[in-house]
Amino acid sequence: MTRIALLQMDLVFGRPEDNKQKAGKMIEEATAQKAEIVVLPELWTTGYALTKISELADPNGQAFQAFFSEQAKKYGITIVGGSIAERSTDDAVFNTSYTFSHTGERLNAYRKIHLFQLMDEHLYLHAGDQVTTYDIHNVPASTIICYDLRFPELTRTLALSGVQMIFIPAEWPHPRLQHWRQLQIARAIENQLFMISCNRVGKAGDTEFFGHSMVVDPWGEVLLECSEEEGVFVVDIDLSLVAEVRKKIPVFADRRPHLYTSAHF
Repeated sequence: MTRIALLQMDLVFGRPEDNKQKAGKMIEEATAQKAEIVVLPELWTTGYALTKISELADPNGQAFQAFFSEQAKKYGITIVGGSIAERSTDDAVFNTSYTFSHTGERLNAYRKIHLFQLMDEHLYLHAGDQVTTYDIHNVPASTIICYDLRFPELTRTLALSGVQMIFIPAEWPHPRLQHWRQLQIARAIENQLFMISCNRVGKAGDTEFFGHSMVVDPWGEVLLECSEEEGVFVVDIDLSLVAEVRKKIPVFADRRPHLYTSAHF
């Protein structure tokens, strides 16, 4: 069994240091509950302070990578660091997720590839152009970010590469709660893997974020669904279930991808 903690945070708008202090306390609480993997939400350092995001963004992600590395090594945990605003050397700002191992080593850096126009991301952020995978304790994993969940081609591509866990940092707001829930359940069932999400709570202007961070197993069973309150939520998962489900219903062996192209319509 692997114990996962979801840090469902209410964020201080545009205040990275305040949010870092809160995250540090929540990480400590998670480790007190013997969590092995800790997951944070999307853009947890700043919130959607997009009009100021260039000045708030972490240059090359250096400061918060150092924070993740120090916390991971200190507590002996894997940190899926939600995502932060990262300013590259050419001043482009990306929505970037970092993952660090229990030894403080960086395992992954992923830049959100689908930008959500409804919240003006495309006006202030640059899209990433690379899908990434990594291993946690020898188990293949990947991170996607919020709006990426709406693209089934992405999660299927990851599943075909062998991924068994997909982490989803998010700032997913009302009124789209049922989209959030049902898309995660569908992705877990169709790809026979664990979907592990961490969504923020609280308000930013007129936008209200509902939490409901989730862990869904490869059968589509919801192992954990959080409330709409801030907190540290912990659940144990059995990663051997992925192989069991894929053996029982051999979806990947039964695929006929040569028929799935437009040439056959």
